Amino acid sequence: MEMRGAEILLYGLIILLPLSSLIARRPKPGALARMALAWLGIFAIGLLIASQRTWIAEAAHNLFGEQQVAGGETRIRMADDGHFYGDVMVNGTSRRMLIDSGATTTALSIETAKAAGIDVDESPFATVIETANGPVTAQVATAKSIVIGSVTATDLGVVVSPAFGSTDVIGMNLLSRLKSWHVEDQVLVLTPK
Repeated sequence: MEMRGAEILLYGLIILLPLSSLIARRPKPGALARMALAWLGIFAIGLLIASQRTWIAEAAHNLFGEQQVAGGETRIRMADDGHFYGDVMVNGTSRRMLIDSGATTTALSIETAKAAGIDVDESPFATVIETANGPVTAQVATAKSIVIGSVTATDLGVVVSPAFGSTDVIGMNLLSRLKSWHVEDQVLVLTPK
């Protein structure tokens, strides 16, 4: 069964259980409608939370300080193709990664996630992210450490998908933790807080 079909089946079963309980109690139609609406509201809130779990996890990291970015200024020269690529250590595994301010979240290939020992089954639910090539289903995970030059990020949320091929990307969830990042004379300057 396709992942989307499995999710629809799961959500259908979740809704069916309380509705069958309500019907078994045989309340009056008005009371049944109020209870059904209350349960639908509860499930709508649950689905909203589940669909926004990446954002909620990032907000929790920001509030409780679990994610840290430390180190001195790092400078990365622009490549011939006009992009910035950093030599990055992901949980001690060396990778060359695209640094992309257009990417919301740091994205890793399956190969990089496996090499870095990242638990791609950390979350039981996949997430759908929008990419330049359209929507992609990805697993949400956590990298214990990501090091770019002298910048170190700990407990950073990442997404992992075979759809990324061999591409690994540093996204805004890391860049936004910095004191500043900017380009001057074709050099990307990363300055931690």
